[in-house]
Amino acid sequence: MRIVVIGGTGLIGSQVVKRLAEHGHDAVPASPNSGVNTVTGEGVKEVLQGADVLVDVSNSPSFADDDVMNFFTAATTNLTAAAKEAGVGHYVALSIVGTDELPDSGYLRAKVAQEKLITESGLPYSIIRATQFFEFAGAIADSATVDGVVHLPHGGVQPIAASEVAAVVGRTAATGPINGVQEIGGPEEFTLDGWVRTVLQARNDSREVVSDPEAKYFGTVLTGKQLVPNEGAQLQATSLKDWLAAGN
Repeated sequence: MRIVVIGGTGLIGSQVVKRLAEHGHDAVPASPNSGVNTVTGEGVKEVLQGADVLVDVSNSPSFADDDVMNFFTAATTNLTAAAKEAGVGHYVALSIVGTDELPDSGYLRAKVAQEKLITESGLPYSIIRATQFFEFAGAIADSATVDGVVHLPHGGVQPIAASEVAAVVGRTAATGPINGVQEIGGPEEFTLDGWVRTVLQARNDSREVVSDPEAKYFGTVLTGKQLVPNEGAQLQATSLKDWLAAGN
């Protein structure tokens, strides 16, 4: 199959392209660097010509509330229109567990808008909601550091290896649409502060991680298990301990 991967040069997209190509598919990475700008629409129609499947794992370059909303609404509007015109038979999108449970987060509001545009487009689709990637722990710590101390909420998370996210996205793209949402996560539940503390300690990072009820995650207070996948989730095998042992 010809499968176009929007965001195909990023952390997840590059692995999706590699996996699909290894399984004999014509996997086409698309990004602004290849002349495909989903926000302006440049190159979108052209790259989707003859495509069987569209995979969207793109992300906004800015996480400011207005910027991220404009990115996902403009990009998804352009992608769904072009996909329908090209006769694409399956739209696969990567989203986030908890998108509809944390409306105070501008980023997650934008992901809700993206999902709505896809589900209402009339295209056959699959939405994969993933938990936080192990790979993001360092960036989360950096964004939450004040005077050398990492302030994070104590809410639940169930992080997952990016390689396993890519594997699920790739398998979904190579099979039929589910016309629904599938959640995926790692095998273990942590608190957000506990997860990041474990990663920093493993990396000999001396920063203290404190549980701060006032700290926000993507602009929202995280108190419970909003970022933990539901009971029907597909849990993957790689533990945090094994991921760290692999030198990450």
